[in-house]
Amino acid sequence: MLKDITLGQYFPGDSIIHKLDARIKIIIVMLFITTIFVATNFTGYAVMYVFLTVIVLVSKISIKTVLKSLKPILFILVFTAFANIFLTTGKVALFSFWFIKVYPEGIIYAVMMGLRIICLIIGTFVLLTYTTSPVALTDAIERLLSPLAKLKVPTHEFAMMMTIALRFIPTLIEETDKIINAQKARGADFETGSLMKRAKALIPILIPLFVSAFRRADELAAAMECRLYHGGEGRTRMTVLKLTFSDIVVLFVFILMLALILFLNTVFVRVI
Repeated sequence: MLKDITLGQYFPGDSIIHKLDARIKIIIVMLFITTIFVATNFTGYAVMYVFLTVIVLVSKISIKTVLKSLKPILFILVFTAFANIFLTTGKVALFSFWFIKVYPEGIIYAVMMGLRIICLIIGTFVLLTYTTSPVALTDAIERLLSPLAKLKVPTHEFAMMMTIALRFIPTLIEETDKIINAQKARGADFETGSLMKRAKALIPILIPLFVSAFRRADELAAAMECRLYHGGEGRTRMTVLKLTFSDIVVLFVFILMLALILFLNTVFVRVI
């Protein structure tokens, strides 16, 4: 399961999505998230999934990798589906047993929420983390937050902390996997017993993981000090972010998609 978590990973490539300005990607992701929550019918979600399919194909990220990113959230999908099915009320029940009643509205809400979560995860990963390097992401966040620097907000430090945290997620996942395998080799059992016993069995994993994380943080801080890192003031960049015509075109396409979703909301029946 841990190997299926692809959050924070970057897959180098030469696709159009990879070459987009990181600032435009962040803005597009914000628009995409807005579109997900604005859509209120299945027609709107069909349009979004068509766009999403095109993005995945253009980015040249393998379908296997995209589907792997959904495995860690299967529990959330199932829990959300059951919560909507059994807790949503309606006019006429499709199924009734004791105090449990299932309404058509609950099934519709469950499907829509599942589509939202899947669309959110795939769109965010493919548009941002999979196709944007940590350095480019740091520069983009800092540039977008640059107006706040006039208010003495440490935008560079904030962007650096976010990017380092995102970058170390795959490292910590790999470290956790190694610790679990090492504890299993020593006879630890994480799969049987009561819930309390399983929770206690996680202690031999969490303690070494925290020690390793603090050690890595200390080593990173020492390395940055040795390289005379003093924040963003006066620093130059090897690669300067510049908007291109393709960036503007892609942004315009996503704005049109948002406008299309808003139009479809007025044409088709609202279901959520």
